[in-house]
Amino acid sequence: MRNGHRIGVVIPALNEVRAISRVLADVPDWVDDIVVADNGSSDGTADAARVAGARVVTEARRGYGAACQAGLRELADVDIVVFLDGDYSDSPEEMGLLVDPIARGDAEFVIGSRTRGVSLEGALTPHQRFGNRLACRLMRTLFGASYTDLGPFRAITSPGLERLGMTDRAYGWTVEMQVRALAARLRVSEVPVSYRPRIGASKISGTVKGSILAATAILGVIARAALSPPKAASGSPQN
Repeated sequence: MRNGHRIGVVIPALNEVRAISRVLADVPDWVDDIVVADNGSSDGTADAARVAGARVVTEARRGYGAACQAGLRELADVDIVVFLDGDYSDSPEEMGLLVDPIARGDAEFVIGSRTRGVSLEGALTPHQRFGNRLACRLMRTLFGASYTDLGPFRAITSPGLERLGMTDRAYGWTVEMQVRALAARLRVSEVPVSYRPRIGASKISGTVKGSILAATAILGVIARAALSPPKAASGSPQN
């Protein structure tokens, strides 16, 4: 527990056998439940995660959002849910930066901003940076939201997550969460986090096809939300 709150972690993973043990080793010991959502790995990721102490759920249907949803279904009853990637690009030891504002009652949803923090050379590709800027600029223009990143390292209250009614099963999961947080009028905050080059090859930003699919999904989520604009009065990031 962290300051009286039960903490659960969901880690979507696809062929991360080289990284997953390091990710799990760095998760703080105050976390109550860890679920690795294996998205059809063929390299032993699931076995490595079990050996490292995580519970594992398998989601055969490919998709980042599908894996996150599968992990949530398996997660124990917790007060705060943390999402992070299984490639060791995020820094699990910084989890308190995201959880503590929620535990204090200052926020309901906290995003780890890589652009406001320290990103090591090569961690964010040029097209990732461009895509981030474009998506965040569109959300500012359309919804008045002052997001700076679509970072995967994020924490949210369980009741807040339920209010969002997440549906995306692919690459649009992160931006859908941010757009729906505005509509739900959650208290949103961003905190700077560090970011490093991932271990292994990227399934999204490392390929032209993956980048195009991700960009299409992200812009599609924003476009659909624009047809029924969420109100940002109490949902824009603070700090």
